[in-house]
Amino acid sequence: MKKLLVYLKNYKKESLLGPFFKLVEVIFELMVPIVMASLIDKGIGMHDREYILKMFATLILFGVCGLAASISAQYFAAKAATGFAKEVKHALFEHIQTLSFAEMDKLGVSSLITRMTSDMNQVQTGVNITLRLLLRSPFVVFGAMIMAFTIDVQAALIFVVTIPVLFIVIFGIMLFCIPKYRKVQEKLDRVLSTTRENLEGTRVIRAFCKEEEEIKIFGLYNEDLTNIQKKVGCISALMNPVTYIIINIAIAILIWNGAIRVAAGVLTQGAVVALYNYMSQILVELIKLANLIISITKTIACGNRIQSVFETSSDMEEGRETAGKSKNESMVEFRNVSMQYQGGGEAALENISFAAKPGQVIGIIGGTGSGKSSLVNLIPRFYEATEGEVLVDGENVKSYTYAALRTKVSTCLQKAVLFHGTIRENLLWGKKDATDAELWEALSIAQAKDVVESKDGGLDYMIEQGGKNLSGGQKQRLTIARALVQDADVLILDDSSSALDYATDAALRIALAKMEKKMTIFMVSQRTSSIQHADCILVLEDGKLVGKGKHEELLESCDVYKEIYYSQFKKEAMENGK
Repeated sequence: MKKLLVYLKNYKKESLLGPFFKLVEVIFELMVPIVMASLIDKGIGMHDREYILKMFATLILFGVCGLAASISAQYFAAKAATGFAKEVKHALFEHIQTLSFAEMDKLGVSSLITRMTSDMNQVQTGVNITLRLLLRSPFVVFGAMIMAFTIDVQAALIFVVTIPVLFIVIFGIMLFCIPKYRKVQEKLDRVLSTTRENLEGTRVIRAFCKEEEEIKIFGLYNEDLTNIQKKVGCISALMNPVTYIIINIAIAILIWNGAIRVAAGVLTQGAVVALYNYMSQILVELIKLANLIISITKTIACGNRIQSVFETSSDMEEGRETAGKSKNESMVEFRNVSMQYQGGGEAALENISFAAKPGQVIGIIGGTGSGKSSLVNLIPRFYEATEGEVLVDGENVKSYTYAALRTKVSTCLQKAVLFHGTIRENLLWGKKDATDAELWEALSIAQAKDVVESKDGGLDYMIEQGGKNLSGGQKQRLTIARALVQDADVLILDDSSSALDYATDAALRIALAKMEKKMTIFMVSQRTSSIQHADCILVLEDGKLVGKGKHEELLESCDVYKEIYYSQFKKEAMENGK
């Protein structure tokens, strides 16, 4: 949490003025018991009506000045807290963008959302109340003790004993609660993750009649969260009653001692009332401090969770190259490449070597979990190869800046993702300054032109979040069009036509072959029909390259490819069997 405070550097003035005006407010507040003592002893005791009115006017003046100081403190504290939250959010989001897919997988999407929303709001609130209230309580407590010494040293010794005892109780409970609140946030992460999973998969849950089972699982996680919150709450709840007991014992001793000293003529009645008021102020402030500390412990726990994201650095270092060497020998080359996921057991890819020339179409096929997506994700450097080299346009991908590499490599991921906005806005992700003509050309190649033309507004048709108002095939075609708009040297289609019918899939392949710009295309597919006309087909099995060549060659030499092909074309298999 301490490391996050660096984001307050642009709000130093506000961070100082907030506590300063609270100190001003406290000074006026601490003067009130002195005025009351004087009013009782000189005004009421002497029946001096003019003096009483004068003291009343003084109290009203102190109240107005204290209110003005309090409002000023609130303004500066709020400005600093909101500015701080803005700076942290921007820095956190920017940092998350630098993380590789591996770190994103490790942290988890649900956890990151919680940290950027719930945790961030708690930190913002914590900074606000800390600037406004954290220093106020010590100001009042120690100020009241000092003022008590100005009234009567012997009575003030009661304050000297009481205040340390209270601080020991409060900070002891705080130190116990901080690690507990961290566990509360971890349990909350799990509840939110389960909720998100259930909401996204609600159709599947209903299809398999798993509602009751999922409710039970959610109930168990929620009960686990509730139990730990109860434990923390029970400890935190001790703070108020223990504080009340200690303060009230101190007040009883103060009044008993004061009565004796008033009877002896050592103290005045006004002085006893002033001492009682100071003790009451301490009681109120320490109760506030107790509740404040509970909020601050939550803030610290949330701040530490946010800080842990900043401390998660990517294993990948960005290169400095902004353009390739254009050697034209091979557009993409793998040299003895192996890759293993963080926390994974076996390697996802082992000793992969091949070269793709400019304009070639490379088909990639294999069973589920064979490493097809892992292989193409190494080209735009979403993941890092653990061994070997991946080259794009003659340069190691590690030497490129991320922007330069991903400008040369256009990717259509396995899961079709569209964002809330118009079709035009989604397509312009590929190229900000693309003209409508370029957009329609990309849509035509992606076999999505008729989809857009059939929508009200055409390119200005509004897509709902996640593309929920589109079918699976329509989403895939629009994501392919978005990748084509980028006009990159390398195009990766990671099983991006799985939701397309065979006729549309065939039309897409023909359109890609007829493009004026000859891109190097990597086409990952489960269908042999989608890749059989590729210039080179890579066959993967358990992360190993078990076949490489054209369709006819692989039917002769690769058993894995032959098995996949004949499982999809049974008639031909039967004819060959005859």
